[in-house]
Amino acid sequence: MKIGQCQLLLSTELSRVTVASREGTVLGRTAESVLLMVRSYESDGRVFTAAGDQVNALASCWYAFGWLHCGSVLGLLSTMKFSACPFAGSCETLPESHQFRLQEKTSRYACLLDAARNSVSPAPEPSTPAHDFANRILVVATVYATHGRKWAANDSQESALACFSYGHGWIDAGVRAGLFRITANRDLFCE
Repeated sequence: MKIGQCQLLLSTELSRVTVASREGTVLGRTAESVLLMVRSYESDGRVFTAAGDQVNALASCWYAFGWLHCGSVLGLLSTMKFSACPFAGSCETLPESHQFRLQEKTSRYACLLDAARNSVSPAPEPSTPAHDFANRILVVATVYATHGRKWAANDSQESALACFSYGHGWIDAGVRAGLFRITANRDLFCE
């Protein structure tokens, strides 16, 4: 998927999203915070694109999708129906002029996602649905870390970066929702 298509898909999804909880409640405020992060990273992606920074545009778009999907599955955000899966296929190949920066960022984001996964533990009591969902977030992050490594091994750094960014978005949204206790590397998270 081309970065522009991904950004258009994200904008379309954002136009359909609403906060699922009453305004002013704990869940409502959490949902508004998650939605604010999605919108911020969607906006950042457009700014990066306008500046010709395709690497950061790619990372921003997929990170925003991680926040959006986690918030939706958690029930904080209400969506009609996602119009398409942004992971249907590989990402576009960026021009040669972006490859050094892409390689560096992909490698760094792989390490950041691993560190983030190892720096949190579910905060809710083990017998609760919230604990189960926190574990689900960790599974999603692990799956996308694995997919990212496979893409990187197949020399598709663009798709690898998308996976690492998406997985980290899920964890950050879970932290924002209060589902995790940060046990190390607090600086890795958007609290």
